[in-house]
Amino acid sequence: MFGEDQIAQQLSQARETMAQGPALPGGQAEPILTEAAEGRIKVTLGADGRFERIRMTLSALRDGPEALVEQLMLAINDALDQRTAMSALTGPVPDQAAMNEQVARMQDASLQQFKDMDAAIGDLMAKLHGGR
Repeated sequence: MFGEDQIAQQLSQARETMAQGPALPGGQAEPILTEAAEGRIKVTLGADGRFERIRMTLSALRDGPEALVEQLMLAINDALDQRTAMSALTGPVPDQAAMNEQVARMQDASLQQFKDMDAAIGDLMAKLHGGR
């Protein structure tokens, strides 16, 4: 019979395999602050990956719209590049096919165990009730 210890061991192995996998992308822990236009434009990208704040000095605004947009794009792209670097996958990626096979084996074994238990309970009930 497929014992409880074997199920616990297989579940432990599955958890260990999953734990070795990469963190989900976007796992930025701290806000990212970038600057452009010699510090006159500052962009803060929050830990959730959304922009929290864009600050500009008056002199940055006086540079004109084209220069402002260019410098703003530089600051935003720098923040996004830093976030990408922080959330890049590192380490081994679990073999999803192997994980699926392992889970399928566990499921099949569990179903068989429940069938065996049902049959044993049915036999016991029949004996207790005198074959009724």
